[in-house]
Amino acid sequence: MPDAPQPDPRRFLILAICCMSLFIVGVDATAVNIALPSIRNDLGASVAQLQWTVDAYTLTLASLLLLAGSTADRLGRARIFKVGLSLFSLGSLLCSIAPNVQLLIAARVLQAIGGSMLNPVAMGIVRNTFTDPRERAQAIGIWGGTIGVSMALGPVLGGLLVQAVDWRAIFWINVPVGIAAYLLTTRFVPESKAARARRVDAVGQVLVILLLATLTYAIIEAPAHGWTSSGSIALFGFALVLLIALVRWELRRREPLIDMRFFRSAPFSGATGIAVAAFAGLGGFLFLNTLYLQEARDLSPLTAGLWTLPMAAMTVIGGPLAGRLLARAGARPCLLIGGVAMTLGALLLTSVDGTTSLAHLFAAYVLFGIGFGFVNPPITNTAVSGMPADQAGVAAAVASTSRQFGSTLGVAVVGAIAVPSAALASDGAIAAAGHTGWWLVTGCGLLVLLLGIATTSRWANGTAARAALAFDRTAAGT
Repeated sequence: MPDAPQPDPRRFLILAICCMSLFIVGVDATAVNIALPSIRNDLGASVAQLQWTVDAYTLTLASLLLLAGSTADRLGRARIFKVGLSLFSLGSLLCSIAPNVQLLIAARVLQAIGGSMLNPVAMGIVRNTFTDPRERAQAIGIWGGTIGVSMALGPVLGGLLVQAVDWRAIFWINVPVGIAAYLLTTRFVPESKAARARRVDAVGQVLVILLLATLTYAIIEAPAHGWTSSGSIALFGFALVLLIALVRWELRRREPLIDMRFFRSAPFSGATGIAVAAFAGLGGFLFLNTLYLQEARDLSPLTAGLWTLPMAAMTVIGGPLAGRLLARAGARPCLLIGGVAMTLGALLLTSVDGTTSLAHLFAAYVLFGIGFGFVNPPITNTAVSGMPADQAGVAAAVASTSRQFGSTLGVAVVGAIAVPSAALASDGAIAAAGHTGWWLVTGCGLLVLLLGIATTSRWANGTAARAALAFDRTAAGT
């Protein structure tokens, strides 16, 4: 009987390097939210342009994650990871010197192209570095916690930088961190790739980009043209056609961009839905809370960031705890705790106004932070653990795409429905208009809870076992 492969002695250093890249991407994604009022004042941006400042990044990221994951599996994960670090650092530099909002949005797109090569590729590296399932669950717990920590700390760090320096400083700090991560990757991260290269699915990639872009554009622009206008209906209808075309195309491909067999596993499908719901809740929360604290409460960027510190602190605590609980008891307890806490936290914010007490907000932020911290690790672990090692990048990319699309969707829907341009004209209006948005965030938390219950049952685990068997049979040529 052959000896089991020895674990890489540098595996935790490799994990730290991968988490380093994840941290700057997550911080950047949410730190920009706290800078939105400053960007609006400095560059004269409209509400729609503020949405696109956030969504141009997350939409591009979501559109390219699958391509980046499959490309890394084919050409080499460390190689693509370094390309991503280079583009992300360059995009950050261009964001910091953008003279107008249009060029800022364009630089955010370049940033996102690089960012798309970081998260799923790094997750593929982690998946192949940690060969012991229990140790891998703990590593993924740290990974998932890093996602939550970075996104929750973003508003705090962003507020500090905006207050002390300028909104442009949010992008400056990415450059030296990106360079350091590049050098460390070159020195310590070994190259890895799939045993057999998969073909490029250009049609599938184009359909994914068109689908996500069409849906996001329709949601952001619908308030200006009317939700039931012919233009809005046409855009939503076109998005539906693109979704159907994508599924039909991928089912016919021998080597698709998205292997639809992944979705035969109810836990995997559930993790995808939970990721969309959780990050839609977080994206809506951060967008709405930033405008509420700075516009309705007239707080400075730093003070607004500090007020959300309880949420960040609970995410910092919740992520690692969820990783340990995940390794011992599986995904179900983590998802139940996360869904309940997110729902209750958002529910407390559905009645806020310009005089709501700090204690009330503190309780809401603590609960939401706990919930979000507990949701992240099981999403990633479920996405990659039951999938073949040679498709780790693609499986991780599906989870990352779901996160980014959820964040895009949350900002687009909350911004379109709950924050009309007129609401920014008065302090009281922004608080009152936000109530609808908080109910939407509450619904996201409830959806996390319901999906968590449904997709961790005995029946769901059975579907995961059958999906894994199907991949094993394919690998064996049967």
